[in-house]
Parts: sequence; C-alpha cells; structure tokens
Amino acid sequence: MSDDVATGPGPDPSLLLVDDDEPFVKRLAKAMEKRGFAPQTASSVAEGKALALQAPPAYAVIDLRLEDGNGLEIVELLREARPNCRIVVLTGYGAIATAVAAVKIGATDYLSKPADANEVTRALLGHLEAVPDLPDNPMSADRVRWEHIQRVFEMCDRNVSETARRLNMHRRTLQRILAKRSPK
Repeated sequence: MSDDVATGPGPDPSLLLVDDDEPFVKRLAKAMEKRGFAPQTASSVAEGKALALQAPPAYAVIDLRLEDGNGLEIVELLREARPNCRIVVLTGYGAIATAVAAVKIGATDYLSKPADANEVTRALLGHLEAVPDLPDNPMSADRVRWEHIQRVFEMCDRNVSETARRLNMHRRTLQRILAKRSPK
C-alpha cells in the first residue's frame, strides 16, 4: 500500500457513494468508514444529485449506470459544486469509451466492478501524476477492435443502425458483436 493511502482522507473526509446495488454500497460504506471517510449513500441519480447539492463532498464514488439514469450527470454536478472533489466512477461495463467520457467530464479515476475498498481508496487518494505501469499482457487485436466498436457505439448514443453505418458494417453483424462478451 502506498504512503498516500495510509495518510487517510485528510481534513474533510466527506464521501458520497452512489450505487443501485444496495448490498455493495452498504459494504463499501462500512469499509470506507473504517478507513477514515464519512460516507453518505444514495441509490439513484436523483438522490445522488440532491446529496451533492446539499453538501458537496470532498470525495465521491459513483456507479456509471443507475436505474434512473447515468451517473455521469452526478459527476458533472459535483464538478460545478466542488471543483476539487476527487471522483471515482465505477462500472460493471468496463469499456475504454466510457472511461474516457468519465474522465473528460471530471472523474479523477475509473474502476471496473468488482472493485474492493482498497482499490477505491487508492483511486480516491492517489496522486493524479501517477502513471500506471505498462501491462504485462497488452490487449489483443480482437480486444482493440472490440474497444473501438464500443467507443463508436457510445458516440452514437448506443444506436445500432448509426454505429453500423459509421463502421461500414452490416447491422446484424454489429448486433452479434455487441451481444458477445469482450475478448481478452
């Protein structure tokens, strides 16, 4: 564990956790409390926005896909309400396109689920200058292709027909690719 994680959250330990997976968010809140944070939880975009406006936290962990919308709406609101807020976006749909979108609108880091409390703490307290090590096993060509398709799909607001047109591929072929799991 790095030194910055061991020092704790600092003078303002306020933490907003937004996730619609109730057992997960309760476990994470308890674990983060043990690490010195003062967590508040929300299970929807509306609830998360209300808490963010009421008392903008120093830290936030936000799920990307919530039942009532996109967690990125909360990220944008937090950036306006408290520009120095350290925000980590969590998602079960780990794709480069969504990670880039999250960071562009103000997220500090992006983690794929399942992420444990240690990973979340490192992401919240880590230094922005830290450069990750090069992977031991880089992405395969199939994975790079899949990531590109996912990025274009997100750019087209998840419209299959428009994505197929932009990629110059048959719509049915694209649907089959999107229905499969990501290659390793």
